[in-house]
Amino acid sequence: MSQESLIHLDGIQKVFYTDEVETHALSGVHVDIARGEYVSISGPSGCGKSTLLAILGLLDSPTGGTYTLNGRPVQSIDANERARIRNREIGFIFQAFNLIGDLSVFENVELPLTYRDGLGKAERREMTQAALERVGMAHRLKHHPAQLSGGQQQRVAVARALVGKPSVLLADEPTGNLDSKNGEAVMGLLDELHKAGSTIVMVTHDPRYADFAQRKIFMFDGRVVDEETLHRLRREEDARMRELARRPAAASAGA
Repeated sequence: MSQESLIHLDGIQKVFYTDEVETHALSGVHVDIARGEYVSISGPSGCGKSTLLAILGLLDSPTGGTYTLNGRPVQSIDANERARIRNREIGFIFQAFNLIGDLSVFENVELPLTYRDGLGKAERREMTQAALERVGMAHRLKHHPAQLSGGQQQRVAVARALVGKPSVLLADEPTGNLDSKNGEAVMGLLDELHKAGSTIVMVTHDPRYADFAQRKIFMFDGRVVDEETLHRLRREEDARMRELARRPAAASAGA
């Protein structure tokens, strides 16, 4: 592990058990992400991208392997400490924004800070105002989510993610609910945050947005692969599906 690694994954595995069936979502993932990097994770649906992001965000635990965040192994940390680390170290940006409709823009962004010990009201207000200014939404702080466009709601969600000055921003399909114009605006915002020093790990299915990242990680069937291998495996999978689709037609013709 590099001394500069913020995130270090060594042989991460994740198996889901349902009705005596084992589903291997992750199969030996090795990844290092340095502080200040902007990394995209892409691949076909079901390849393990969101599972990996959930583990990075301490929302789920791996079945095997080790995860070190900021020099600290996280597997043995109890639930209370995991929640504290999520609040202080990790900022989440979701596809569905996940803003609370009954709260104002300001209250939505301030909310993560209310769970921190030692922060007074004045300090919370200052940090919240600064986060809203960074995303260009300080002029809408008294509005509610329903009064905002999708692009504006995602900007507020980004402000909420960065208000606590986390070590890493985790973005799960941050443009998934946006049209192309608003999607590009949010990607431009993430690019600005990265240039200002933020570490960003983004899951995206859109190759246009993956290109914004400093480094691209590709996944297929729970494994990290290089781009050439990903394209080869996709071609093989497409050919297999076409063959399966032809078989019923061929069987019917023979009958």
